[in-house]
Amino acid sequence: MGKLNYRVVLFTFAFLFGIVFSIPSLTQSEEGKKITLGLDLQGGLHMLLSVKTEVALESKMKSVGTTVKYNLEKADIVVEDLKIDDGKVMFELLDPQDTANVDEMLADEFKEVNIKKSGLVYEMSLSPELAIKTKQNAIDQAVDTIRNRLNMFGLAEPTVAKQGSDRILVEVPGIKTQEDEDRIKSLIAKAAHLQMMAVDEDRANRVYSMTEAEARQFGDIILDDVAEDGRKYLLYSIPILDGSMLTDAKVGYEQKGTRPLINFSLNGQGAKIFADFTEKSVGKRMAVVLDGKVYTAPNIIQRIGGGQVQITGAFTSQEAHDIAIALRSGALLAPVEVESQRSIGPSLGKDNIQASLIALIVGFLAVIIFMVLYYGMAGVVANLALIANLFLILAVMSLFEATLTLPGMAGIVLTVGMAVDANVIITERIRELLHAGASLTKAIEQGYNNAFTAIWDANITTLIAAVVLFAYGTGPIKGFSLTISIGILASMLTAILGTHGIYQWILPRIDKRKMKFWFGIEQDIDMKGAK
Repeated sequence: MGKLNYRVVLFTFAFLFGIVFSIPSLTQSEEGKKITLGLDLQGGLHMLLSVKTEVALESKMKSVGTTVKYNLEKADIVVEDLKIDDGKVMFELLDPQDTANVDEMLADEFKEVNIKKSGLVYEMSLSPELAIKTKQNAIDQAVDTIRNRLNMFGLAEPTVAKQGSDRILVEVPGIKTQEDEDRIKSLIAKAAHLQMMAVDEDRANRVYSMTEAEARQFGDIILDDVAEDGRKYLLYSIPILDGSMLTDAKVGYEQKGTRPLINFSLNGQGAKIFADFTEKSVGKRMAVVLDGKVYTAPNIIQRIGGGQVQITGAFTSQEAHDIAIALRSGALLAPVEVESQRSIGPSLGKDNIQASLIALIVGFLAVIIFMVLYYGMAGVVANLALIANLFLILAVMSLFEATLTLPGMAGIVLTVGMAVDANVIITERIRELLHAGASLTKAIEQGYNNAFTAIWDANITTLIAAVVLFAYGTGPIKGFSLTISIGILASMLTAILGTHGIYQWILPRIDKRKMKFWFGIEQDIDMKGAK
């Protein structure tokens, strides 16, 4: 045998690396990082959601109203009938001398909002450009929020992707019970729109006899209590603050009991608004509203600083946990609805795995047998590189805890053929040079040099296509492109660098008179005169 060279050392290291880090995935052991099976392989939940973008426009106008209210109170400007009606924020100044200050404030704060002025009456509405942007932001934010919620829930590799103009595809693998399925759907659909709203104490007693239309005339809104059926609250329609100012939410418990509650923190601006409001509203009530339901409406005893607030209500520990997740991940600017739903059972996933494994094993064995029969020991060397290539793919995917889908399995099967293709090209170049009378050493070295350009060009073009698929594809397409990409990079290491080193290492042991055995050449070549 010849001396060990760096190519053999790298190949050996790569081979051992592949075996060691593939073991957790192959044995499905509890320890170590391993590949996660996708929805089509282990079963789970597939949903197509639609986004109600019109609600995002209403929320945007409420946000505008909240900001206007805060700035007016901060500047000690008194207005009458500040309310939201028909998608517009409206108010009337009482003092004409405040006009200049209000005009300046509105021009600075609301550059993209249409502002109409008739005497002392102001009317604010969204511009067409801002309306389009708000709808698009609602969809993009829904994708990010749902993905964050599923990640916080502890689910492995959920797929959340935008489809079309206002649809969202959600795939959650590993959901096996109806209880988990219902909980996931509830978590996804929960708007988690948190608002702190003041109770209209002057008209609160009339809430049970007042209609929604009457409430709107006073700038109010009627909301139900989340726990007590029939109990209603009359609240000012413009919130004091909303969930966009929330920084954290955690589940806690009452000091004397086991009833859960939710502690949440506000950012600097929210804490200041909250403190200022509670200071001015001692003795009055403030409602904590989540998704249009009042969870609590306590009396304000004193100024509350620090931005720490609690939500109490009739919910279980699990419900409190899910609400906290929804609050931490952010509120949905617009609610989502399940348009279509499909549950994939684990038995179907098991059938897919078995079919894919059969295809992989049959294809792998067919390639191995063909290579040995046609190329002799050169085929054995190629097969060794092919086995190392498969282990490397599994190892890299395991380290990144990637998700393996059915198209990903197809990518591995395809990689088997692509990986051995490089060795076919190399071996054919070596055989051509041997037929031409080149020495064995020259045939091997020049064979690799001649084959490298063709292999490099083919792999790079395929890799570029795989990268584009990964960048712009979704779900299963990403899985397919990922396995192809890893397989191409691994084959460059094993099929080119690794086998070249093996040939250099075993060169002294190759009998030049037995080319049929070593390279599958039909007739032995007289190499006595070759140099």
